[in-house]
Amino acid sequence: MSPADDVLVIGDANPDLVLTGDVVPTFGQAETLVDSADLVLGGSAAITACGLARLGVRVALAATVGDDLLGAFVRDALGDRGVDTRWLRVDPEVRTAVSVVLSGGDRAILTFPGAIAATGPEVIDEGLVASVRHVHSASYFLLPRLAAHLPEVFARARAAGAGTSVDTNWDPSGEWSGIDRLLERTDVLLPNTAELLALTGRTDRDEAARVVLGHGCQVALKDGADGGVLWQSPDLVTRVPAPPVDAVDTTGAGDSFDAGYISALVEGLTPHQCLVRAVACGSLSTRAVGGTAGQPRLDELPGGFRRASST
Repeated sequence: MSPADDVLVIGDANPDLVLTGDVVPTFGQAETLVDSADLVLGGSAAITACGLARLGVRVALAATVGDDLLGAFVRDALGDRGVDTRWLRVDPEVRTAVSVVLSGGDRAILTFPGAIAATGPEVIDEGLVASVRHVHSASYFLLPRLAAHLPEVFARARAAGAGTSVDTNWDPSGEWSGIDRLLERTDVLLPNTAELLALTGRTDRDEAARVVLGHGCQVALKDGADGGVLWQSPDLVTRVPAPPVDAVDTTGAGDSFDAGYISALVEGLTPHQCLVRAVACGSLSTRAVGGTAGQPRLDELPGGFRRASST
């Protein structure tokens, strides 16, 4: 029998085709040459799950892929990284999602949603939800069939004593609606600045964080090269700078931030230590192309944050 999982990650799994260099396309049948092209594992949930596994956390991923070559690529990549894929559903009626990431200083992402949009409550195993120590949801706005069921999933997880977290990621529709019921059942929201402002309809980060805090949910914000910020209450705000890193590719850095934060939570570290680990994991993940190749092990993290028992 496999050991019990500590964390369940729910959301998206797909390949990313990462193009770097001069990635701004010129229409009119013009051809532009880029510096490199890498096919890597993508999807916020999948990258977060891989980051957790890299940190030694027993983690399962609940997501959907198609019965095709890209789906096989996803399954193999997750298995190779130690993620429990028993709840990775294969749907022969849909095609696996895929993203093209244009990375040239800034980033743009083109996504075919495929199996992600088809993902529904059938990927959630109630027994697994009741047995893990933490449930994390990613890419809320890419999962229209599943999103409405997530508040109930989180309520069951909390009733069983588990922690909960959400990284909504970007909303391609621009509507940013329907998240309040989930935040009311969430321990920590993990946005970047643009997402936090869009979710709350505010223009000031502190004011936006107070809106989320009003739902009983803390905010651990990814602040790019400036590190991270944690709002535990309106008057208790922690900032952690990013360590120096020779960044190669920032794809998935926010998802590695999530993995660092969640891994520290399930180990029982303090909120400040959770943020330190999150910032370190997000920063170090940029050392290689794609979201998973540069993800750190525990023994690579600065500051001595290894296990709760050693701090």
